[in-house]
Amino acid sequence: MTSQPTLTKAGSGHGGPGEPGGSGLQAGLKNRHLSMIAIGGVIGAGLFVGSSSGIATAGPGILLSYALVGTLVVLVMRMLGEMSAANPTSGSFSAHADRALGPWAGFSIGWLYWFFWVVVLAVEATAGAAILEGWIPAVPQWGWALIVMVVLTATNLVSVGSYGEFEFWFAGIKVVAIAAFIVVGGLAVFGLLPGVDSEQAGLANLTEHGGFLPNGAGAILTGILLVVFSFMGSEIATLAAGESEDPQRAVTKATNSIIWRIGVFYLGSIFVVVCLLPWDSKSITEHGSYVAALDTLGIAHAGQIMNFIVLTSVLSCLNSGLYTASRMAFSLGQRGDAPKSFARTTERGVPRTAILVSVVFGFVAVFFNYKFPDSVFLFLVNSSGAVALFVWLVICFSQLRMRKIIQAEAPEKLVVKMWLYPYLTWASAALIVFVLGYMLTDTEHNGRTTMLLSLLVAAIVLVIAVVKQRVAGRAAVERAAVERDDASVG
Repeated sequence: MTSQPTLTKAGSGHGGPGEPGGSGLQAGLKNRHLSMIAIGGVIGAGLFVGSSSGIATAGPGILLSYALVGTLVVLVMRMLGEMSAANPTSGSFSAHADRALGPWAGFSIGWLYWFFWVVVLAVEATAGAAILEGWIPAVPQWGWALIVMVVLTATNLVSVGSYGEFEFWFAGIKVVAIAAFIVVGGLAVFGLLPGVDSEQAGLANLTEHGGFLPNGAGAILTGILLVVFSFMGSEIATLAAGESEDPQRAVTKATNSIIWRIGVFYLGSIFVVVCLLPWDSKSITEHGSYVAALDTLGIAHAGQIMNFIVLTSVLSCLNSGLYTASRMAFSLGQRGDAPKSFARTTERGVPRTAILVSVVFGFVAVFFNYKFPDSVFLFLVNSSGAVALFVWLVICFSQLRMRKIIQAEAPEKLVVKMWLYPYLTWASAALIVFVLGYMLTDTEHNGRTTMLLSLLVAAIVLVIAVVKQRVAGRAAVERAAVERDDASVG
């Protein structure tokens, strides 16, 4: 049995590189950085690129799919906010799982999350390179992928402040673009924008062309599988909070604002898309939902405008992905679940080894994408596909126990509380398990393959974690026996 975990003081992680017990990370993120990271974290490239398949599958009913997943994310973020506000740390949910459920849980979910993000690095680098090659074909796609990865690696190596500054502007462009789209598109939907085909745009698109659920209620569940992974990234703000000026305030603010962020950026923009043109319009699948919507507004060069926005989202995701993967590796190194070198920092508080190792694996994955796209790389993508749901499930179970620990040891740290505890926590966990189970029945959209391969990788990591914990336990017992023998001899 593991001993009951204890809490550390909020902000105690800010130590110098050589300070005993200190994390070595520095408070280099300003409040404006954290605010934009929190806002931009929920707007991934998946929203712009992946929404078209969801609309084609569920019709206007995709709004219900987004609403259900959005509600789940809000609840999970509330749980994570409760734990992170009480104990801000660069390891976030992995560190909380370590304390609440045991070292095996922190080890497993930490490495799975790291694996997810290094694969994302390859996916996003390739997507960005494809756009850049279209603009400047003189540089090959692999060259653009290399350039993008090198530039963002250098940014992360300089200081956490440089990461925050880049992310502030990347996220800012996304936020302004999607806000402008919602405003202009909303005016067009209600007939207040001149030059728009009023016969095609309007609220009638929600119920005509087969109704609100043209493919039946079951399509809502399929839609959930198609959109759930575009929400990954909401938790980045809780990892970054450990390097902010006021971690507790940053976590509280990010957690409290998640509702309007998802409501406005996801539901708001998808609502505008399905109102601007019929859900079964061929242009949605041919050009993408947002490009098709922009075309109906009569905006010239809609495709290139959207390419620029998607590129910005890709760079933002790459920047945050490298930061997130490196901080998770850093936390694993701190807890003895990764090489100790991962936990070393430079004089600027940057975990250089953790960053370089993460980007090396990202480069390897990029190589596999170009050399073996339909075998090795496809396996990597599918085997990391369900990690988001695994992370959310672990957060649920961690919060169930961590609430009791906080109440017993430091109740004043419960500045953020999960609503209707423990009922909503159990309901969230049940919904996640249901979605995981439903994935096993989905053969049309590759859900079963993704789920089986993700479970395989998770099982391998879990076995390693259990073996590691047992070996560590035996070593501790042997050390204790030697110390007793030495004491008796003395």
